[in-house]
Amino acid sequence: MSKHITVETEKCVGCHTCEIACAIAHSKSGDIEVMMLNGETPGYRVRVGVREDKPVPHTCLQCEKAACVLACPTGAVRRLAPGKPVLVDEEKCTGCARCVEACPFDMIEIQQGGSVAMKCDLCIRRLAKHEPPACVAACPTKALKFEEDAVRSKV
Repeated sequence: MSKHITVETEKCVGCHTCEIACAIAHSKSGDIEVMMLNGETPGYRVRVGVREDKPVPHTCLQCEKAACVLACPTGAVRRLAPGKPVLVDEEKCTGCARCVEACPFDMIEIQQGGSVAMKCDLCIRRLAKHEPPACVAACPTKALKFEEDAVRSKV
């Protein structure tokens, strides 16, 4: 069984803390002050949208048969093993955006000012240290959770 980020929408207050934590976690320095001083814009891989006038965090569903993986002509978008997150190998990515077009959930995009795809990787560096994704850890209301597949979102 694999783990995914799930959302309890009734707990989300739309503070965007998850977005900020994601941007920091994926920045070169991992520090918001250094990131801002250097003008770094790493982008965030979770987005807080609005549905029925209520804030709702959106993140990659890490689809079992991911359309973004199937669409990638270079193999840059791939899953290392079953149950693991879908990742983007920036060295192989040509920025063709076929993965962006293929994702039915609009959860992969081309980096701002860049030429490679960007998507949620479940904070793979944090997972290696047995830490939850940054967005989950930062959520002040615990609207985001990192859970096994058997426990699904109340979306």
